[in-house]
Amino acid sequence: MTLARQQPATDRPAPLRPRPAPHPLAEPVRQLGRALLQIVRNAGSDLLMLWRSLLWSRALWFKRHEVLRQCWVAGIGSLGVVAFVGCFTGMILSLAAGIELAKFGQQDVVGSLVAISMAREMGPFMTALILTANVGSSMAAEIGTMKVSEEIEALEVMSIDIHRFLVMPRLLAMMAVTPLLTVVANLLGNLGGAVVGYYQLGVTFSRYYHNAIDILDLKAIYTGLFKALVFGVIIAVVGCGKGLRTSGGALGVGEATRTSVIVCFLYIMVFGYVITALFYGGQLGGG
Repeated sequence: MTLARQQPATDRPAPLRPRPAPHPLAEPVRQLGRALLQIVRNAGSDLLMLWRSLLWSRALWFKRHEVLRQCWVAGIGSLGVVAFVGCFTGMILSLAAGIELAKFGQQDVVGSLVAISMAREMGPFMTALILTANVGSSMAAEIGTMKVSEEIEALEVMSIDIHRFLVMPRLLAMMAVTPLLTVVANLLGNLGGAVVGYYQLGVTFSRYYHNAIDILDLKAIYTGLFKALVFGVIIAVVGCGKGLRTSGGALGVGEATRTSVIVCFLYIMVFGYVITALFYGGQLGGG
């Protein structure tokens, strides 16, 4: 007993040291890393879904009725809004540019500015925003509802490929409808710009359309149509992808719908800039 009491102090366990306080930036950095990792995962999933859906386009003839139905929903359902917004976009561009050009006596060239702006940028951009709000959100909500109600799992149990049955018709419909609606927006935008130019800027219709036709070239037209095609793919892929990843019941459906619209807007802005830089970046003088 005496020896046990006289053990050296070095044999006693060292007192526990308090854990250091975490760095104040550790948690924000951790959350940022999780968010970036989730973005990469979603992008990879969407690209894989796009590839599989394009491979199933060989079944277009068998799914032609569903593709036509999706074209009707996306095209005819959005035609009125696209026409209205396209017309007023051209009117706003014509009025805003004409006011400044009139200070230098150059209001006659307003037709050139409206035509090139609508064909290259504003036509596909405004059309894509309308289709995102009108069609992309409905895709996410519809497929998301099927996901949370286990209808997607039921299709898989019956050996029905969801890319062929759900994604491919919507993707092909958006690829066809978005460029066509962009043409409508461009035509009505120039019409609205011509009306404003005639009644508020004193530019005759013949002068307006003469300048518009002179400035438009084939490159500006196919650049805008290519943008519209890319935007249509983005809307379909993001809407369907968000819907297929939905979880959490009705709350998850609402979240998928909201985030699909936000992500589409961001992708449209980024890809719009990238496509313009690819087609016209070499013409800049900045080296």
